[in-house]
Amino acid sequence: MTSSFEQMRANVGKLLRGIDRYNPENLATLERYVETQARENAYDLEANLAVLKLYQFNPAYFQTQVTSQILLKALTNLPHTDFTLCKCMIDQTHQEERPIRQILYLGNLLETCHFQSFWTSLEENRELIDGITGFEDSVRKYTQVKVWMNKYGWTENDEGQIFIFNQEESVKPKNIVEKIDFESECCHRNPSHISHRVFYLFLYLDVKAEYSHTSLIVFLFTGVSSIMATSQ
Repeated sequence: MTSSFEQMRANVGKLLRGIDRYNPENLATLERYVETQARENAYDLEANLAVLKLYQFNPAYFQTQVTSQILLKALTNLPHTDFTLCKCMIDQTHQEERPIRQILYLGNLLETCHFQSFWTSLEENRELIDGITGFEDSVRKYTQVKVWMNKYGWTENDEGQIFIFNQEESVKPKNIVEKIDFESECCHRNPSHISHRVFYLFLYLDVKAEYSHTSLIVFLFTGVSSIMATSQ
Protein backbone atom coordinates (compact mmCIF):
# COMPACT_ATOMS: atom_id res chain seq x y z
CA MET A 1 0.00 0.00 0.00
CA THR A 2 1.37 3.41 -1.01
CA SER A 3 2.11 5.72 1.93
CA SER A 4 0.72 9.24 2.23
CA PHE A 5 4.23 10.56 1.75
CA GLU A 6 4.71 8.76 -1.57
CA GLN A 7 1.32 9.91 -2.78
CA MET A 8 2.09 13.52 -1.95
CA ARG A 9 5.68 13.43 -3.19
CA ALA A 10 4.75 13.10 -6.85
CA ASN A 11 2.28 16.01 -6.68
CA VAL A 12 4.68 18.23 -4.75
CA GLY A 13 7.46 17.41 -7.21
CA LYS A 14 5.34 18.69 -10.11
CA LEU A 15 4.44 21.79 -8.14
CA LEU A 16 8.08 22.62 -7.41
CA ARG A 17 9.14 22.32 -11.04
CA GLY A 18 6.93 25.17 -12.21
CA ILE A 19 6.37 28.83 -11.46
CA ASP A 20 3.86 27.81 -8.76
CA ARG A 21 6.89 27.06 -6.60
CA TYR A 22 6.70 30.69 -5.44
CA ASN A 23 2.91 30.89 -5.18
CA PRO A 24 1.94 31.40 -1.52
CA GLU A 25 -1.40 29.73 -2.23
CA ASN A 26 0.50 26.45 -2.35
CA LEU A 27 1.82 26.85 1.18
CA ALA A 28 -1.03 24.85 2.69
CA THR A 29 -0.15 21.86 0.51
CA LEU A 30 3.54 22.13 1.29
CA GLU A 31 2.92 22.52 5.02
CA ARG A 32 0.81 19.34 5.05
CA TYR A 33 3.67 17.65 3.23
CA VAL A 34 6.09 18.69 6.00
CA GLU A 35 3.74 17.25 8.63
CA THR A 36 3.55 14.00 6.64
CA GLN A 37 7.34 13.77 6.58
CA ALA A 38 7.46 14.14 10.35
CA ARG A 39 4.72 11.57 10.91
CA GLU A 40 6.01 8.91 8.49
CA ASN A 41 9.75 9.37 9.12
CA ALA A 42 10.33 10.54 5.54
CA TYR A 43 12.33 13.47 4.22
CA ASP A 44 12.33 15.92 1.29
CA LEU A 45 14.83 18.75 1.66
CA GLU A 46 13.89 20.51 -1.58
CA ALA A 47 10.25 20.85 -0.57
CA ASN A 48 11.17 22.04 2.93
CA LEU A 49 13.49 24.72 1.55
CA ALA A 50 10.67 25.86 -0.74
CA VAL A 51 8.47 26.36 2.33
CA LEU A 52 11.10 28.47 4.04
CA LYS A 53 11.64 30.49 0.86
CA LEU A 54 7.91 31.24 0.68
CA TYR A 55 8.01 32.37 4.31
CA GLN A 56 10.83 34.76 3.36
CA PHE A 57 8.80 36.24 0.52
CA ASN A 58 5.58 36.28 2.54
CA PRO A 59 6.38 36.95 6.23
CA ALA A 60 2.70 37.12 7.13
CA TYR A 61 2.35 33.41 6.32
CA PHE A 62 5.15 32.30 8.65
CA GLN A 63 4.30 29.24 10.77
CA THR A 64 6.49 28.55 13.81
CA GLN A 65 5.34 24.94 14.19
CA VAL A 66 6.05 24.02 10.57
CA THR A 67 9.46 25.72 10.69
CA SER A 68 10.31 23.77 13.83
CA GLN A 69 9.42 20.52 12.11
CA ILE A 70 11.62 21.43 9.15
CA LEU A 71 14.58 22.14 11.43
CA LEU A 72 14.12 18.92 13.37
CA LYS A 73 13.90 16.88 10.17
CA ALA A 74 17.10 18.56 8.97
CA LEU A 75 18.83 17.42 12.18
CA THR A 76 17.90 13.82 11.40
CA ASN A 77 19.95 14.12 8.19
CA LEU A 78 23.25 15.07 9.83
CA PRO A 79 26.13 15.13 8.98
CA HIS A 80 24.77 16.74 5.80
CA THR A 81 24.50 20.54 5.85
CA ASP A 82 20.69 20.65 5.61
CA PHE A 83 20.32 22.16 9.08
CA THR A 84 22.62 25.07 8.22
CA LEU A 85 20.79 25.70 4.93
CA CYS A 86 17.45 25.83 6.70
CA LYS A 87 18.75 28.02 9.52
CA CYS A 88 20.08 30.61 7.04
CA MET A 89 16.61 30.99 5.53
CA ILE A 90 14.95 31.90 8.83
CA ASP A 91 14.74 35.55 9.84
CA GLN A 92 16.79 36.48 12.90
CA THR A 93 13.67 37.63 14.73
CA HIS A 94 12.04 34.23 14.34
CA GLN A 95 15.26 32.50 15.44
CA GLU A 96 14.80 34.10 18.85
CA GLU A 97 11.32 32.66 19.28
CA ARG A 98 10.42 29.50 21.15
CA PRO A 99 10.69 26.67 20.24
CA ILE A 100 12.96 27.60 17.32
CA ARG A 101 15.60 28.99 19.69
CA GLN A 102 15.77 25.68 21.59
CA ILE A 103 16.01 23.66 18.38
CA LEU A 104 18.86 25.83 17.10
CA TYR A 105 20.64 25.28 20.39
CA LEU A 106 20.23 21.51 20.09
CA GLY A 107 21.54 21.69 16.55
CA ASN A 108 24.62 23.59 17.68
CA LEU A 109 25.33 20.96 20.34
CA LEU A 110 25.15 18.20 17.75
CA GLU A 111 27.29 19.99 15.18
CA THR A 112 29.98 20.69 17.79
CA CYS A 113 29.84 17.10 19.10
CA HIS A 114 28.66 18.00 22.60
CA PHE A 115 26.56 14.85 22.67
CA GLN A 116 26.12 14.48 26.41
CA SER A 117 24.84 18.05 26.69
CA PHE A 118 22.54 17.43 23.72
CA TRP A 119 20.84 14.41 25.28
CA THR A 120 20.51 16.18 28.62
CA SER A 121 18.92 19.22 26.99
CA LEU A 122 16.63 17.09 24.84
CA GLU A 123 15.42 15.20 27.90
CA GLU A 124 14.46 18.52 29.46
CA ASN A 125 12.58 19.60 26.32
CA ARG A 126 11.05 16.39 24.98
CA GLU A 127 7.95 18.22 23.80
CA LEU A 128 10.08 19.61 20.98
CA ILE A 129 10.17 16.26 19.19
CA ASP A 130 6.54 15.30 19.67
CA GLY A 131 5.28 14.01 16.34
CA ILE A 132 8.79 13.63 14.82
CA THR A 133 8.93 9.88 14.23
CA GLY A 134 12.39 8.31 14.39
CA PHE A 135 14.14 11.49 15.53
CA GLU A 136 16.18 9.94 18.35
CA ASP A 137 17.21 6.89 16.32
CA SER A 138 18.46 9.09 13.48
CA VAL A 139 20.47 11.27 15.85
CA ARG A 140 22.00 8.22 17.55
CA LYS A 141 23.30 6.98 14.21
CA TYR A 142 24.92 10.36 13.60
CA THR A 143 26.52 10.55 17.05
CA GLN A 144 27.94 7.02 16.73
CA VAL A 145 29.55 7.90 13.40
CA LYS A 146 30.99 11.11 14.85
CA VAL A 147 32.51 9.26 17.78
CA TRP A 148 34.33 6.90 15.40
CA MET A 149 35.43 9.77 13.19
CA ASN A 150 36.97 11.61 16.12
CA LYS A 151 38.59 8.47 17.52
CA TYR A 152 40.24 7.31 14.29
CA GLY A 153 40.76 10.57 12.45
CA TRP A 154 38.24 9.92 9.68
CA THR A 155 37.34 12.92 7.52
CA GLU A 156 34.23 14.17 5.73
CA ASN A 157 34.13 16.03 2.43
CA ASP A 158 31.74 18.78 1.31
CA GLU A 159 29.28 16.20 -0.03
CA GLY A 160 28.95 14.48 3.33
CA GLN A 161 31.03 11.46 2.31
CA ILE A 162 33.20 10.02 5.07
CA PHE A 163 36.72 8.86 4.28
CA ILE A 164 38.31 6.18 6.44
CA PHE A 165 41.78 7.08 7.68
CA ASN A 166 44.47 5.67 5.41
CA GLN A 167 45.93 2.77 7.37
CA GLU A 168 49.05 2.74 5.19
CA GLU A 169 50.09 5.98 6.84
CA SER A 170 50.15 4.35 10.27
CA VAL A 171 51.35 0.84 9.42
CA LYS A 172 55.09 0.69 8.82
CA PRO A 173 57.12 -2.12 7.26
CA LYS A 174 58.61 -4.45 9.82
CA ASN A 175 61.98 -6.12 9.36
CA ILE A 176 62.61 -9.38 11.18
CA VAL A 177 66.09 -10.91 11.18
CA GLU A 178 66.57 -14.34 12.68
CA LYS A 179 69.77 -16.40 13.03
CA ILE A 180 69.22 -20.13 13.21
CA ASP A 181 72.06 -22.54 14.13
CA PHE A 182 71.28 -26.20 13.66
CA GLU A 183 72.72 -29.58 12.61
CA SER A 184 71.05 -31.80 10.08
CA GLU A 185 70.32 -35.39 10.98
CA CYS A 186 72.87 -36.52 8.48
CA CYS A 187 75.59 -34.80 10.46
CA HIS A 188 75.00 -37.18 13.36
CA ARG A 189 75.36 -40.15 11.07
CA ASN A 190 78.73 -38.99 9.67
CA PRO A 191 80.37 -36.82 12.34
CA SER A 192 83.88 -37.62 11.10
CA HIS A 193 83.26 -36.39 7.57
CA ILE A 194 80.82 -33.58 7.97
CA SER A 195 81.49 -30.44 9.91
CA HIS A 196 78.74 -28.48 11.50
CA ARG A 197 77.09 -25.99 9.28
CA VAL A 198 75.60 -22.68 10.33
CA PHE A 199 72.62 -21.54 8.40
CA TYR A 200 71.57 -17.94 8.34
CA LEU A 201 67.95 -17.24 7.70
CA PHE A 202 66.95 -13.74 6.90
CA LEU A 203 63.30 -12.91 6.87
CA TYR A 204 62.06 -9.71 5.45
CA LEU A 205 58.43 -9.14 6.25
CA ASP A 206 56.86 -6.25 4.47
CA VAL A 207 53.32 -5.59 5.63
CA LYS A 208 51.13 -3.23 3.68
CA ALA A 209 47.57 -2.85 4.93
CA GLU A 210 46.14 -1.51 1.69
CA TYR A 211 46.91 -4.61 -0.33
CA SER A 212 47.15 -7.13 2.53
CA HIS A 213 50.37 -8.28 0.86
CA THR A 214 53.12 -10.11 2.66
CA SER A 215 56.40 -10.70 0.90
CA LEU A 216 58.81 -13.21 2.31
CA ILE A 217 62.40 -13.39 1.12
CA VAL A 218 64.52 -16.17 2.46
CA PHE A 219 68.24 -16.35 1.87
CA LEU A 220 70.04 -19.54 2.81
CA PHE A 221 73.81 -19.27 2.82
CA THR A 222 75.82 -22.53 3.11
CA GLY A 223 76.77 -25.39 0.95
CA VAL A 224 73.57 -27.41 0.99
CA SER A 225 74.77 -29.55 -1.88
CA SER A 226 78.04 -30.38 -0.12
CA ILE A 227 76.19 -31.53 2.98
CA MET A 228 73.94 -33.78 0.96
CA ALA A 229 76.95 -35.16 -0.89
CA THR A 230 78.93 -35.95 2.25
CA SER A 231 75.95 -37.53 3.97
CA GLN A 232 75.63 -40.27 1.34
